[in-house]
Amino acid sequence: MTPPVASVIVVSRHRAAALHCCLVALAQQDHPNFEVIVVADPGGIAAARATGLALRLVPFDQPNISAARNAGLALAAAPVVAFIDDDATAEPTWLSRLTAPFHDPQIGAATGFVRGRNGISRQWGAAWVDGEGQDHPFELAETGGVFAPEAGRVIKTQGTNCAFRRDPLLAIGGFDPAFRFYLDEVDVNLRLQAVTAVVPLAQLVHGFAESARRRADRVPLSLHDIGASTQCLLRRHQPQPTAAAIAALIAGQKARIAALRAARRITAAEATALLQSLMDGLHDGGRRPLPPLPPIPPATGFAPLPGTGPRPGLVLTGRFWQRRGLLARAGQAARAGAIVTVLCLSPTARPHRLTLTASGVWLQEGGLFGRSDRRGPRFRLVRFGTRIAQELGWLAKCRPISGSS
Repeated sequence: MTPPVASVIVVSRHRAAALHCCLVALAQQDHPNFEVIVVADPGGIAAARATGLALRLVPFDQPNISAARNAGLALAAAPVVAFIDDDATAEPTWLSRLTAPFHDPQIGAATGFVRGRNGISRQWGAAWVDGEGQDHPFELAETGGVFAPEAGRVIKTQGTNCAFRRDPLLAIGGFDPAFRFYLDEVDVNLRLQAVTAVVPLAQLVHGFAESARRRADRVPLSLHDIGASTQCLLRRHQPQPTAAAIAALIAGQKARIAALRAARRITAAEATALLQSLMDGLHDGGRRPLPPLPPIPPATGFAPLPGTGPRPGLVLTGRFWQRRGLLARAGQAARAGAIVTVLCLSPTARPHRLTLTASGVWLQEGGLFGRSDRRGPRFRLVRFGTRIAQELGWLAKCRPISGSS
């Protein structure tokens, strides 16, 4: 069955290189009919134009992801709207699988699973979320499931991997700009109260790129938005006294800061500044206006991205000393329209890492005896052919693997 027509919104700020790879991955989608709306700062707009893709571009350079998403939502012309972060690369089957549940008219939202920085291990799976913003993860089979809201909790749609039926999202005013970052999608989930599909095989890789809020090694630079957004969420969705929830937040962040300090990843001065930024954020969030959000008018003028849809897959495998030749062949095949996966292994126990190159090649590197998923053993004695077959077994769930050499 052909997936529903969709609009994909990408918000980007000061991460042009990451945005480029995100857009390259979107151009590989097997979904045949969707538009891409990029909401970005001047550098991001330039990077988007440089791809040569037929994108809808919205200049926006404010540190407010909710306002940026609404700017994209105001242009979205498809009945289903999906969101992906600029530091994420979507598997070729991502959008088709994420939007497929919307054939059922009762479905109002959908979310997929997210893999972490090594491109393989799970970062986020299925979870309920409550009015205090607390996640309640649960295990779910690959076949997924559909969940109605329950008393005090809803399914959490991960902000970097989610889709909504457009008109109900417009009717509630989209995302609340009071949530400049953090818990923005939770607020939407709680206001929307939608029946939500969880689609485990709608997968992408989330790089957690550096930003004004965190370093490249994921160490936070500020906890202000965590404090402010938590306060806003509690004010809107937990009107009863919330002192216990605030105390729990402070205790949790103090423990996080202490762990970073013990690991010597931050200085004493930086630890003090982080805690102060949290307290300042809580104070700020207590003062931000939370008025009812006006509906966003629906847009017209759908502009699909040309050249998407199902395409063949190609797998190239070899040893680390063959890397240059493998990537040259892979680049040629990718330019010809194939979804290309390269597995390049060394005779070591190095852990594996999967990335999408700027030229659109999925490259998995690591040791023949090393682990790919972090939950696996650090060392496994295995033959080259057996290891390749094992890796292709899980890769084939998310992208076309039709031939290898």
